Amino acid sequence: MSLQDGGVPEPHDGGTRSAPAGESAPARRGRPRSEAAEQAIFDAAIELLEGGTPLAELSIERLARTAGVGKATIYRRWPGKEELFVDLLRSVELPDPVLPGTSVRDDFVTLLESIRQRGLAKRTSALLHNVFSQMQLYPKLWEAYHHTVIEPRRRLGLDAVRRGMERGEIRDDLDVELVGDLFTGPLLIRTVIRPGGTLEEGLAERIVDSVLEGLRPRT
Repeated sequence: MSLQDGGVPEPHDGGTRSAPAGESAPARRGRPRSEAAEQAIFDAAIELLEGGTPLAELSIERLARTAGVGKATIYRRWPGKEELFVDLLRSVELPDPVLPGTSVRDDFVTLLESIRQRGLAKRTSALLHNVFSQMQLYPKLWEAYHHTVIEPRRRLGLDAVRRGMERGEIRDDLDVELVGDLFTGPLLIRTVIRPGGTLEEGLAERIVDSVLEGLRPRT
């Protein structure tokens, strides 16, 4: 099933067309007026999604009408709905954590606590629950989300593993990606595969300490 609108999108003016007489030129992205338009579009998407509108029925035309903007205003910012939804999800999710870099334990406790908090947010946010329950039905949207949201977080973990190996905190004869999966796997199981799994406080510390027991260098 495609997420693309059935009609032909309004032409992309690239921000270069002249404004009609008596009208001011459209603001470029990043200026207050542009930011207000983007927020109105996000607010409209949230309103429709939280109201139960399926992704397949959330057209650019409907978004524009709900936001009170023209379709060209949306197309100037995003080439399609997939890109818009990825930016929307990024705007409502917790920001990526800043790892302290002081030790592999500190780094992974911070990273896993961020995953735990995101898991809790998905359970309490009607928007996140609605979108994530449908998103994997749309390969292009899921691929875009994976590339722009999931992969950067995964790289944070792999970098932490490498630092731990360089410092001698964990064995350096193991595959970096495997070690990263050992740390993050338990929380991903509870937030994705078993979405009803417990996410109690202190879980990040317990997972990290348990994994480190088997990864410390052999004496």
